[in-house]
Amino acid sequence: MRTCRASAAGKLTVVLATLLLTVGACGGGPSPRAWAASVCVALAPWRAEISKLTSGTQQQMTAQTTPAQARENLVRLFDGAHRASEDARRQVAEAGVPEISGGEEISAGFRSSLTRMRDAYGRARDAVRGLDTSRPATFYDGVQSAVENLSKEYDASALDTSRLRSEELKAAFDEVPECR
Repeated sequence: MRTCRASAAGKLTVVLATLLLTVGACGGGPSPRAWAASVCVALAPWRAEISKLTSGTQQQMTAQTTPAQARENLVRLFDGAHRASEDARRQVAEAGVPEISGGEEISAGFRSSLTRMRDAYGRARDAVRGLDTSRPATFYDGVQSAVENLSKEYDASALDTSRLRSEELKAAFDEVPECR
């Protein structure tokens, strides 16, 4: 009997040790450099879309188009920025949590910032979509108001990476080629 118990105890020890090793291996997040590279890869197309939106919005505000055409174009631009922000947020979430002290808070900050930006673009899109195009002056005043609100919300949701509390992560963002 004693041998069976000893054998069972030995097997249990091996199983527990294997589980601990497996859980330990799965529990770690990406290194600061890997996480920074993933985040920068996620943000590159988003930045390009936002740049395109900015110039497209400026063009729409001065273009010789009807209010209906301007509304359609602006809705499409804001919707593109909304989708690009969501794609970037999703990719940052998929990057995981960097293996550093405060990694969860830092990752959550990036995701939260992108969520607020995504929502700001969605509200701007919806505001412009709801504008009456029958009176051009009123329409363009409404567009101006939507763009001003977007700008305020965008500025308020920006993540200040200079205040990162991780020297390791700051260095990673400065060093990885994907962030240059």
